[in-house]
Amino acid sequence: MSISTPGGEQRRPTVVSTGKKPAAGRPASGAKAGAGKPKGASSGGKGPRKPVTPVKVSQGRSLGPIALFVAVGVIAVAIIGYGAWAAFQGSKPWEERANAIDGIVNYREKDPELVKGSNHQPGQIKYDILPPVAGPHNQAWQNCMGDVYPAPIANEHAVHSLEHGAIWITYRPDLPADQVSKLADKVRGNEKMLMSPFEGLDKPISLQTWGYQLKVDNADDKRIDEFIKTLRVNASIEGPTALCNQGITATGTTPRDDLQPQMPTQ
Repeated sequence: MSISTPGGEQRRPTVVSTGKKPAAGRPASGAKAGAGKPKGASSGGKGPRKPVTPVKVSQGRSLGPIALFVAVGVIAVAIIGYGAWAAFQGSKPWEERANAIDGIVNYREKDPELVKGSNHQPGQIKYDILPPVAGPHNQAWQNCMGDVYPAPIANEHAVHSLEHGAIWITYRPDLPADQVSKLADKVRGNEKMLMSPFEGLDKPISLQTWGYQLKVDNADDKRIDEFIKTLRVNASIEGPTALCNQGITATGTTPRDDLQPQMPTQ
């Protein structure tokens, strides 16, 4: 609709609005701020925010490495301690180490007269201690270069070997074969060692050297190795150079006066 003015011009009537036109970028009157925005959108119009990752709070230092270091330290201390103990034990006199072997009988202390040595006699000799550990003996010694005798040998020759520092291992003839084999492994190839069966033992196995004796129940007893390590050669009353070769190799319990060593007697 137009209105004519006195000059004949046509004008449109001015419409007066009862409300204000919203400014650009502003919400219309009565509209709530944020209406129409997606949930989680920022007011800056940059799109939805990324979820915030929660920060984990440490509950304390890990105990794994600490425990490992402690364990290593304990092992190191144990090794050093054992080494020191072993060195201390090895520094003790062999007589003291021998007396510390559980079950050993020290006839050097019980009967000093018995262990004087150098008392050579021909023929059979009666021994109060069986197997004998010292006393009168034959002029010829039993060969003791790691010899394993399959049958009994004469006490008179064996005792002379003990005087030279040998270890004589005896065992019951009915000892199981695997036990005999274990004993033989300790003897073969080792100078100042000999072994033979022995009738009438009150224990399955008996070890002798000059003035000492140890009886055990089986070849797995750790005291056997300790006896050998401590007393072999050391128990000699004629020194470490006393002979073990060139001796009697015959078996049988009767002394062989007709078979003398090829070397001078010791």
